[in-house]
Amino acid sequence: MDIRFDNAGVNFGARLALSPLSLTLSERRIGVIGLNGSGKTTFARLINGLAKPTTGRVTVNGLDTVADAKSVLGKVGYIFQSPQNQIILPIIRDDIAFGLKARGLGKSDIEAAVDGILDRFSVRHLAERRAHELSGGELQMAALCSVLVTGPDILILDEPTNQLDLKNRALVQKTIAGLPEHVIVISHDLPLIEDFDRVLLFDQGRLIADAPPAEAIARYREFAA
Repeated sequence: MDIRFDNAGVNFGARLALSPLSLTLSERRIGVIGLNGSGKTTFARLINGLAKPTTGRVTVNGLDTVADAKSVLGKVGYIFQSPQNQIILPIIRDDIAFGLKARGLGKSDIEAAVDGILDRFSVRHLAERRAHELSGGELQMAALCSVLVTGPDILILDEPTNQLDLKNRALVQKTIAGLPEHVIVISHDLPLIEDFDRVLLFDQGRLIADAPPAEAIARYREFAA
């Protein structure tokens, strides 16, 4: 993974959403923390092109997130804070297959890929279920399958344990830990990122700490208490 911010920042009209910053991300597990409205999500969305820099540029493995937007989307998967909002079709198997159909794969290849991703996460029992019937943890797993079936190298998860009970939180944490893909996690769930390689702390649109988890979390606790 080679993600580069080159003086990249975002303004929404007169409001500063993210102050221009320059940094390189290459670690396998990166956490992003900060209070609500601190710029965390804007930062993460710059990586897959959901947000576009108003200054500077962002590249992913050498691809510009604006000029090469389609290619970047193929390399960076994104799971939203409310995964039910990105599950488009009512039946889970159909939703997982949706992204593959858009890529022009044949029926047999799609079926094999869907079965493969369901087996990878041991959730084949969800295949014929309807999205509105699933628990929070099951929705996260379904969204994960729908994103990873297309083969991204990098996965961004926005508050993946938000509103989950202890059992489902443990399931999601275990799943994230076992992913071979590079992972960037936005989270208020500080224990979730305690063993990550690197943590970025944002405040009022500015990156104020870029450090190992213990150091970044300690600084966050200082001003968030």
